[in-house]
Amino acid sequence: MGSVWVVRDQQDGQVKAAKVLKHSDAGSLLRFMREQSTRIHHPHVVTPLSWSGEDDSVLFTMPLVRGGSVATLIGDWGPLPQAWVVAILDQTLSALEAVHAARVVHRDVKPANLLLEPTGSRPPHVRLTDFGIAVPVDQPRMTLSSTTLGTPGYMAPEQLAGADPDPRQDLYSVAMVGLEMLVGHPPPFAPAELPATALGTLLASAADPDPDRRPPSAAALLEDLRSVRAGLPAAWDPGEVEVLDQFSGPGHRGTEPAAAPTTVLELTTDDRAAPAAPARPVLAVGVLTVTGLALLVLSAVLLLT
Repeated sequence: MGSVWVVRDQQDGQVKAAKVLKHSDAGSLLRFMREQSTRIHHPHVVTPLSWSGEDDSVLFTMPLVRGGSVATLIGDWGPLPQAWVVAILDQTLSALEAVHAARVVHRDVKPANLLLEPTGSRPPHVRLTDFGIAVPVDQPRMTLSSTTLGTPGYMAPEQLAGADPDPRQDLYSVAMVGLEMLVGHPPPFAPAELPATALGTLLASAADPDPDRRPPSAAALLEDLRSVRAGLPAAWDPGEVEVLDQFSGPGHRGTEPAAAPTTVLELTTDDRAAPAAPARPVLAVGVLTVTGLALLVLSAVLLLT
C-alpha cells in the first residue's frame, strides 16, 4: 500500500508530490525507479525527482501536477468531446512510445494515472504517472509469478491471465481509457454504448481481446489516431470542458498547512530501523525525512491500496 502527499521540499522550497510505497522488495523497486528516472525523459511522463528506500518502504518525490487526472475530468464533465479524447490519447501514446522504447511495460494505464496540467479550456497537457507495477521486459519481475497486478477493467485479458509483459497490453488499456472518455463511465461497456464513429471503431479494435489483432505498437496506434484526427475540425473547440487547478481556489487549503498534530515518517539509509508508515495518511502538518531530504507535509491527497 502507499500514500501520496503534497509536500514542500525544505531544501529548494518547491511544492512537490511525495509517494510512499510498501513493497515486498523495496530495494529492487528503488533501483528500478532510479534507472527509469535516467532513461525515460519525456514531456508527457512524470519522472521522479528524488528517492530513498529501506526495508519494505520506498519514498520518492515527483513534480506536482496540479490539474487532477483524466478520472477527475470525466467525473466533472461526463463524456468528453472527441477533440479532448484525441488530444489526451495522442499525448498518452506519445508517452508510451518513450516508455516502450526503454523496454518497459507500464501495466497500469488508467484515467487516474493520466495527470493533467491546469490548462483551462486550452488543449490539455497529459503526464503519465505511477510506474509502481511497471515491468522491464528483459528483467525479472519484481512480484511473485502467481501475482497479477493491475486494475480490473483496464487490464488486457492476457495480462489478467498472468501472461508475460507485452507493450500491446498497454495499448489495450489506452483503448479502454479512450472508450471511457467517450462513454463517460468506467468499463465494461455495452456494445450499444460504443460510438459508431471512426474514433470509436479504432478504439474498439485496439481493445481486441486477441493481442495479435491489436495495433503492433504505440507508434502504429498513434499513426491511426492521427489519421482519425485529420477528419475532425482543425480548430480547437473545448466545448464546456476545462482543466482547473485542483490545489487552489475557495475551500482548498492550497499550500497552507492544516493546524493538526505532527506526523513523522523516517526512511533512512543507515542501520537504524525506520518506523512504519501510518496505516492511513493523516491530513496534518508533518515531516517526511529521508537521507539528505526533508519534506514539509502540506496535505495527504490520495490513498492507494
